[in-house]
Amino acid sequence: MNTIYIGVDFHARQQTICYLTTETGELVTAELKHQDKAAVRAFYQQFDEPVIVGLEASGYSPWFEGLLEELGHHVWLGDATEIRRRARWRQKNDRRDAELILELMLHDEFPRLHRPTVQSREVMRMLRYRQKLIKIRTMSKNSLQSLALQSGLARRGRLFTREGKAELNAAVMSPAMQWQREHWLQLLEPLNQQVLESMVWLKAQSKGDVEVARLRTHPGIGLLTSLCLAHTLQPVDRFRNTRKVAAYAGFDPVERSSAEHKRFLGISKAGSRLLRHLMVEAAHIAIRKDEDLKRFYQRLADRRGRPKAKVAAARKLLIRAYIMLRDEIDYAEFRHRAVAARLARLGHGPKVPEVVIGQPASAERQELTHNRKK
Repeated sequence: MNTIYIGVDFHARQQTICYLTTETGELVTAELKHQDKAAVRAFYQQFDEPVIVGLEASGYSPWFEGLLEELGHHVWLGDATEIRRRARWRQKNDRRDAELILELMLHDEFPRLHRPTVQSREVMRMLRYRQKLIKIRTMSKNSLQSLALQSGLARRGRLFTREGKAELNAAVMSPAMQWQREHWLQLLEPLNQQVLESMVWLKAQSKGDVEVARLRTHPGIGLLTSLCLAHTLQPVDRFRNTRKVAAYAGFDPVERSSAEHKRFLGISKAGSRLLRHLMVEAAHIAIRKDEDLKRFYQRLADRRGRPKAKVAAARKLLIRAYIMLRDEIDYAEFRHRAVAARLARLGHGPKVPEVVIGQPASAERQELTHNRKK
């Protein structure tokens, strides 16, 4: 029996579907309202064999993806920008969008995206939730610091100790400031508890995870960063080289040059914003404990400034994490290979070929080529 492909133009309240019938080959187009979940389930339940459903990746389709997987169907998520770029007509409506998705699927041109596992999606959802809690808690603490400074109380980080809170409650304030102080303090207690509970949940997810334990051997990479790396980059075999990894995380440079005019716009900032944030935070610690990263950061900071040097160090740290995941090695083995590659480059060992033409090969690049030659 031939596989049935269904192109879906998915929206929050409705979806337009398009597929070819196996009996007559007729193109069928229909519209389903999401408020009637029973009708949506009944439509996809009518197929005797598993079908392949393609739709654009969005933030409000997880319930629909779960429904399809429950019925035994397959889900393909596509890049919305690439799908639209391949349209050959100017008119745009739901029916034509569904037909375009179906056509790309039938001709094996659908820009399919990687779908993380259920566990990875849950871990990343909890990491983003904790990050939002941290932002709200930081805003609360900054507001309390502002109220304390306006009242003549400058305790900095000690403001939130037991003695600092006692002084804050005893400070003389106007009625409006007192009202804000009480409510900010009331908001701070449950926030601390929720952050603690989220950390307990994340620690439980890391127990027995060999990849997380392996990544945490690298200086600067802690629990949150290792969880984010493991559940974002896996499976690592879908990346052909380190440049693909950097581009996936949004650390690749953006260039807008023409003729003699050279213009660089910084990094692309594509992919996971949370991953980039955690990598930059981890780089703060790594450049203090890893001598190679420290020298790299200081050399670049002198030429380009500290902000760009921190981003570059975060990119290098990401590449190191990718190599550790790909080769299933810890930090000690990574350092051992880097030293061996450096000695080979200096002529004290077997030569390691260059990887990037026109650029000096770093320890990571030489180590990468050495493994591939094996």
